[in-house]
Amino acid sequence: MPLRAIRLLRLALHVIWGISLVWALYPFIHDRRRLWLKQRWSRQLLDILAVRLDAHLSSAAPGSLIVANHISWLDIFALNAARPVAFISKAEVRQWPLIGWLSAHTDTVFLERGSRAHAKVVNERIDALLSAEKDVAVFPEGTTTDGTHLLAFHAALLQPAIAAGRPLQPVAVSYHELDGSRSLAPAYIGETTLLECVLAIISRRGIIVRVQPTPALPTSERHRRELAHAARAAIAFRLALPLELPEVTASAEVAAGVEPQPNTAHASGAATDRGEPRSAPGDSNGDQPVAQP
Repeated sequence: MPLRAIRLLRLALHVIWGISLVWALYPFIHDRRRLWLKQRWSRQLLDILAVRLDAHLSSAAPGSLIVANHISWLDIFALNAARPVAFISKAEVRQWPLIGWLSAHTDTVFLERGSRAHAKVVNERIDALLSAEKDVAVFPEGTTTDGTHLLAFHAALLQPAIAAGRPLQPVAVSYHELDGSRSLAPAYIGETTLLECVLAIISRRGIIVRVQPTPALPTSERHRRELAHAARAAIAFRLALPLELPEVTASAEVAAGVEPQPNTAHASGAATDRGEPRSAPGDSNGDQPVAQP
């Protein structure tokens, strides 16, 4: 309990420090300095939570569209600690107290669900970021899992990478206990609240988050659905997870009119389907993945 209390206090102070940095410095410093501060703050956050980062993203080409599986709100800070990026978020997050303000000031691109006109504007914004060799990250599952399986990858937000001729960089995210076994503590799923998830993380003596890139996918002359299938297969293989969709997910997608992923291949290894997916703070649904808290 004393250790958890100390970590919670340090976490609260760190969040206040981050707000102060964004308010006082961000309007007056260059983009490169902003990215450095974002990366440093995210690494300090992981340290406070006793989460050790094992990441190898330095070889990714600048201006990549990073496509990752989604387990926790912590994914965002793990990615930023490894390589600071802009995220795609549903527009509702912009109206959230404090979080919305922070998101708007830390390179978040907001997307209005169901608006084709706004989707075009967002795609142009992502295109501009990629063309300027700034990385953009999406979680194409559109919600979180417990990390033991993958949901379908929705392809809508992969189009800007194709339009800009920028590479698609699949990234596999996983959490592990100190003994190397898979950790479910960071999973933000089902009825778990954000506070419960934070407490589960800080209750561990330590956790390892692995951020592993797979070979980048060229986007020239390729359809976004083909790229979505290829990115999902690459991440499944890297995480040793089954490529087949969980049966309940496939049925739900058919009912919703979403084309499910093909079940013609299987990645090495297997996993038990545990836990129901949920939307982490800022997650969007359907073809509109991700969020920046």
